[in-house]
Amino acid sequence: MSMDMEKVGDHSASRVSSGGDGDMVYQRDTGILARLRAFEANLDRKLGIESEAITRKLPEDKGHVPWHHQLTMFFLWASGTMNTSCFATGFLGWEFGLTLRQSIVITIFGSILGGAPTGFAATFGAATGLRQISVSRYAFGWWPNKVIAALNTIVQIGWAAVACITGGLALTAVADGHISLIVGIVILAVVATLISFVGLRAILFYERYAWFVFFIIFIIFFAETGKYTDNSTRTELKGADLSGSVLSLLAIVYGSSASWQTMASDYYVHYPVNVSRWKVFLMTTFGIAIPTSIGMVAGCVVSFGMNNRPDWKDVYENDGLGFLIQTMLYPRGFAKLILTLLVLSGINVNVISIYSAAISCQQFSRPFARVPRFIWVLLCFAAILGLAIGGREQLSVYLQNFLSLLGYWSTQYFVILCSEHVIFRRMNFDNYDLDAWNDPSRLPLGIAAGTAFGIGIIAWVMGMVETWYVGPLGKLIGAFGGDIANELTFVVTALVYIPARFIEKKIIGR
Repeated sequence: MSMDMEKVGDHSASRVSSGGDGDMVYQRDTGILARLRAFEANLDRKLGIESEAITRKLPEDKGHVPWHHQLTMFFLWASGTMNTSCFATGFLGWEFGLTLRQSIVITIFGSILGGAPTGFAATFGAATGLRQISVSRYAFGWWPNKVIAALNTIVQIGWAAVACITGGLALTAVADGHISLIVGIVILAVVATLISFVGLRAILFYERYAWFVFFIIFIIFFAETGKYTDNSTRTELKGADLSGSVLSLLAIVYGSSASWQTMASDYYVHYPVNVSRWKVFLMTTFGIAIPTSIGMVAGCVVSFGMNNRPDWKDVYENDGLGFLIQTMLYPRGFAKLILTLLVLSGINVNVISIYSAAISCQQFSRPFARVPRFIWVLLCFAAILGLAIGGREQLSVYLQNFLSLLGYWSTQYFVILCSEHVIFRRMNFDNYDLDAWNDPSRLPLGIAAGTAFGIGIIAWVMGMVETWYVGPLGKLIGAFGGDIANELTFVVTALVYIPARFIEKKIIGR
């Protein structure tokens, strides 16, 4: 294992949160918190579980990262995105009444469009040594950033719940229905929690190699099902109805990729400060876009194959995704092997999501920061179980609504973070007071960001199209509405934030 991985967590047990009145914050712990932190520190020394995960990683704490380990910038996201959740999302084009060709084009374009903001956010990790939620304090300020921390926690828990459902469906099919979906969900959540418990070192090692298994699986999907897919049937949608379906599917695909940006830099803090930012951007962007496209396009191909294979459609509608995979692959024993391996894809997503959700919880407030990371991991595990078990019967609706909502606020996050970095920090990290990351008196007040974020929410509510609510502007596009929430909130957030931030800096000076 390289020097950089050996250093992750090695020094953290002896360090404390720094900056302003946050100095020596952990030394004030007494009672149960003190004992829990001492227990965590002891585990850190023995197992390297990364007890002080949110503390800034200083340049002198970082080691050299060899080129073959830098490939993890691509493989991490490949492992996290090439999964049954993406495969299930690929069915939505068929459900929206689009053609196979339209669905594939939207999928690829939307994945790249959503991956780019995540690639941009990832460039902050090595340069600052800070986790993503700590980075955004320099744009959102101390108090509004608490909303971002809370939203990111919800996002990661939601993603993990979706992964548990899809993986649980696969496990149920493997067992021919003898294992209930609930048991499958519990198994996936437990295994992912154990890996997340150890910390960044275990996660990067696991995700560096896990992607290859699922790449092979999706190639098999294409090989065995491609000959049945329907590329001849034309869509019955026309005019505004067609535009509405295209916009809604684009919002979903974009949201699935853009939502990673609020955790991106979490996995780059150990890289040297001088690592190429273009390399980070490109490897992250396409590390998300390419694997996501592979998984979703496989879903497109299989879903349109149901037009020519009524037996597939019957199994999908009555028994679920796992049994469909078992039905479409041949021979049966081989199909069960593939399903068994696909169960692991849910673990890949959950490992990343649980780790970042726990870190976000610690950054919600200083009292929360004093609670050991492993406690937050366990609490996130409980929340994931509740959400996955509660939503297990409505996977398609869950995906359609949840992934769209992710994109809406992720768009706002990107606009504010990018505007701050490009316009107000002049794309120079020397213009960041990095020692102030935990000191509210030296951070922006966040008035501009809070105002822009709040008004931006109104914009995306006006343009959203969800099962439970269709905004007044989104409703105007076709019979079923067209989701234009991302476009609206992008423009509105930028128009509010940029002038408001100029005023904030002029009056307050930070």
